Amino acid sequence: MIANDRLLRALRRQPVDRTPIWLMRQAGRYLPEYRAVRARAGSFLAMAKDPATACEISLQPLRRFPLDAAILFSDILTVPDALGLGLHFAEGEGPRFARPLRDREAISALTADGLEERLSYVAEAVRLIRRELAGRVPLIGFAGSPLTLACYMIEGGSSADFALARAFAFAEPEAFAELLQLLTEATTRYLLMQRRAGADVLMLFDTWGTLFPPRLYRAFALPSLRAIAAGIRQADPEVPLILFGRGTGPWLEELAGLGYDALGLDWTVDLAEARRRVGDRVALQGNLDPAVLLADPAAIEAETERLLTAYAGAPGHVFNLGHGVSPGIDPDRVGFLIDCVARLSAPLHEAA
Repeated sequence: MIANDRLLRALRRQPVDRTPIWLMRQAGRYLPEYRAVRARAGSFLAMAKDPATACEISLQPLRRFPLDAAILFSDILTVPDALGLGLHFAEGEGPRFARPLRDREAISALTADGLEERLSYVAEAVRLIRRELAGRVPLIGFAGSPLTLACYMIEGGSSADFALARAFAFAEPEAFAELLQLLTEATTRYLLMQRRAGADVLMLFDTWGTLFPPRLYRAFALPSLRAIAAGIRQADPEVPLILFGRGTGPWLEELAGLGYDALGLDWTVDLAEARRRVGDRVALQGNLDPAVLLADPAAIEAETERLLTAYAGAPGHVFNLGHGVSPGIDPDRVGFLIDCVARLSAPLHEAA
């Protein structure tokens, strides 16, 4: 039993006493306690691969703020790393792979055999977090979407436009499809591993899929997203699933039919319009612009009230940002936002 089950109820579009809130990157560089752990650990990967440290970081925001969920501290690139691409993080440059995929032969040589064993540190972190939470709030596990992972794996790291990955999809569509098939299987297994370890909710991040033109997004992204939801549903019909997509406003109707319980929205989508477009098929998560947290409290409260009012009268809203908490945000602003959501949403749910 989970004492605070607002998130679970909202994802099922059931009544709640107030709108639940959690934040993408709620554990991160904006928190001084995170920076202290980072300084001791020496590297991001050292933190992510040590279950005790990952547990500590996951719990840090729960000690500061009355959030309605915890989320595993990890990275979407753990799967490519486990597939042998040699992940490291360059200071000021982000993730880099020692062995990027640049041809069909490199893709054909990949295997997901032993994936769960190589990612056992993630499962152990989930078990530790679940134990420490002691049923206070749900725990969210997550992974990156196959198309997003493929972008990094082909590009060799982060990029503004992932031009190499997009060019590869045009030039070698069969090899690209082979990579996505492997990543679909690996991601499904990875998420189910987190579920078995104790995750209450599973979330998929499709960060870069919409960089591709519509024809390729429809051919490559949508089938893999649908297959992951179906694979998880077959193994565990009860676990709530969230799909977050960056720049997916044009695709909401199709995404709502893929089998997920909720769609996460970035800040470029109008929340009321999104609700109208998807109807009662899914819950919606989001979608405050993270930049609002750099503004004064009056602006934060006004934008929070605007979003809550836009959703008022309909079930299934999870308040979140339209992307992650930025590193330079004042933690007090985050606390103020969370207070605003609780204070302003409660009367709306009473009225409903």
